[in-house]
Amino acid sequence: MAKGSGPCVKCWLAFALVAVIILAATGVWNPFPAIMDWANQSRALSDPAPTWQQRVDGTPTSATIAGNAVVIEQRTTIEARSLSTGVQLWQRKADWAAVAGEGSDSVIAVGKLLVKGYELIDPASGAVRRKDTAAEAVWTYRNLLLDARCGKSTECTLTAWDPRGTTPLWSTFVPGINSGLTGDNPKVNGTRRIDTRQVNGDAGGPEFAPPLLGLPVDDRVLVVDSASGRLLQDIKPGQEDRLVVVGGRVLRVQARSQDGTCYFTATATDPATGQQVWRHTGVNLRTADGAGCVQREDPQGGRNVLVGVGPDAREAVLDGYDGRFLWVGAAGEKLLSVDDRYAVARTPDGGSVRARELAAETTRWSREVTKSAGVALTPYAVIVIDEKPDRIIAVDPRDGRELINVRSTAKVLAVGPGGIVIGDGRDVGYLRFGSVGTTAPGPGPDADPDGGAPAGTSGPSCGGPKNEVCR
Repeated sequence: MAKGSGPCVKCWLAFALVAVIILAATGVWNPFPAIMDWANQSRALSDPAPTWQQRVDGTPTSATIAGNAVVIEQRTTIEARSLSTGVQLWQRKADWAAVAGEGSDSVIAVGKLLVKGYELIDPASGAVRRKDTAAEAVWTYRNLLLDARCGKSTECTLTAWDPRGTTPLWSTFVPGINSGLTGDNPKVNGTRRIDTRQVNGDAGGPEFAPPLLGLPVDDRVLVVDSASGRLLQDIKPGQEDRLVVVGGRVLRVQARSQDGTCYFTATATDPATGQQVWRHTGVNLRTADGAGCVQREDPQGGRNVLVGVGPDAREAVLDGYDGRFLWVGAAGEKLLSVDDRYAVARTPDGGSVRARELAAETTRWSREVTKSAGVALTPYAVIVIDEKPDRIIAVDPRDGRELINVRSTAKVLAVGPGGIVIGDGRDVGYLRFGSVGTTAPGPGPDADPDGGAPAGTSGPSCGGPKNEVCR
């Protein structure tokens, strides 16, 4: 057969495509929706599969479990879904959202960028409970909501609310707050968490309000009592200082460069009297990076405890209230996560992690992991992210009992009393404690992680080793 006399495959494909387009345009037959549905078909987020899995409109930037709802924040929208079924409860346009309160008493503060004011939304119904038109910044906690409004650049009002209250608990005047304090939960001078891959930093939901707030205003730090609203101190740190508020104390970290290294001194004072409470020299709180000793970061820690490194390179956990060493790691031991109750560290050989109870100085549990495993402590469970194969594991912080153990490459977005929310791209799913990967029952919705009083009362979970946050 002569060259070129065979059928033209490209011609037939072009003819078939034109025919399909004509049929779709005339409404006779349209295969494109089915093709798009097939291309966009979601795969299971975990193995075993989640209790439920849904696809949202955009990629979630955060998620929070609020009572019986999951609040999902996306770039320009906020939505809530049923915790039991994943069905969408409501959706609205907003640029930011933050949950205050706990359980069924939770509320959601929502607002728009560069627009003053916010609305408080009921998580279950989406109804507006309270509306503000003047506030520039909002801080949300389990037991408190704070907002700041500035009539002038040199004078602002800081107001505290019960999360579901309609009457202010207190209001106080403070010097003008700089332009960086806008939107939801702007930075305050305190501790910063140890980051964990594949787990959102705020996965555990809102924390209790600290006893003292350190508000950065220009080159100064305002120290405010969160219970009364009293402005206790207005401090200007020195050039070599880092000033933070932790555990009810004002902590000044001094870093001095000498002999090619940094020398650190940490001094804690009582904010009411200005008297020194404790002092440590030679403990590196990881506020500076490099021999220049410029302190650009707040100390690592969690709530009322600090993480430091001693001269012998061993990591330690310090009580911010009285300066006690609550935990000192062995040589080569790596701290992975810490809060007021526990410290979880990788053993020197890298083959396992173990949890230490800070108050009792006893090891609660240990388990084998790969050397690259990550750990995140939350009020309800310890999340372990393991590899080879990729796994998400949730264990009871008290005894290491497995609550969830699944294969998954998804990210942990939120952790609640009864399970965790995971996500990958636009897909979001819920794993209930004891329902996937393990038969161990999880804690009840009102259970306290420490086995004491219900969450929110003055039990062991409400304020660190000395209960300094308890009301």
